[in-house]
Amino acid sequence: MDLFYQRSHFWGRLTLFIIIIMSLMPPLYISFVMDAHPGWGVIGAGILGYASFIGIMWILEPITYYPTLGVAGTYLAFLTGNIANMCLPCSSAAQKAVGAEPGSQKAEVAGVFGIAVASLTNIIILVIMILGGTYFISILPPFVEGMFGFVLPAIFGAVLGQFAYRTPKYGIIALVIGMAVLFAPIFSLIKIPICVALTIAVVLFMEKQKGNLNG
Repeated sequence: MDLFYQRSHFWGRLTLFIIIIMSLMPPLYISFVMDAHPGWGVIGAGILGYASFIGIMWILEPITYYPTLGVAGTYLAFLTGNIANMCLPCSSAAQKAVGAEPGSQKAEVAGVFGIAVASLTNIIILVIMILGGTYFISILPPFVEGMFGFVLPAIFGAVLGQFAYRTPKYGIIALVIGMAVLFAPIFSLIKIPICVALTIAVVLFMEKQKGNLNG
């Protein structure tokens, strides 16, 4: 596992760095080759506005998702995107398929395979949808298109059910905390991290009270 972590860090950092460079190439080309630079003031204002809206997630998301994704899974998930609605569910499904205990090394390796297969499938579907998606969507009945809005809640519900089945008490606690945070007067961007942090804290406290945790 030490070699696995070492190579995960090497290839994870390398691929993310390459993606960052590739992401910067189109705007740099448009700005300095095609002479369409909007000005540093506009760029700075855009960055500041975006960071004030979503910047907190740059710190909270890696911390929140790491316990489930692990080292390699974190690199892969942030490389491919769709973490909450694809990588996390597929990672947990792969862990369950092999009977791995959440947080174990076996679970981490299984999760990587789940994310990798999901990412590959996502790319294939995206290519198909890009080539013929407009036509495909146009022939769908209206009631089918209306169902798309329920995909993400259904995924989260399935993940909750998967873990709550093992420990129903903790599932109910997570549901109660989630509903309380959902209707609480706080920023939407930090609701998921707060919900996760509170649930973990309560579960750890209960486990410690039962003597299952040391310290």
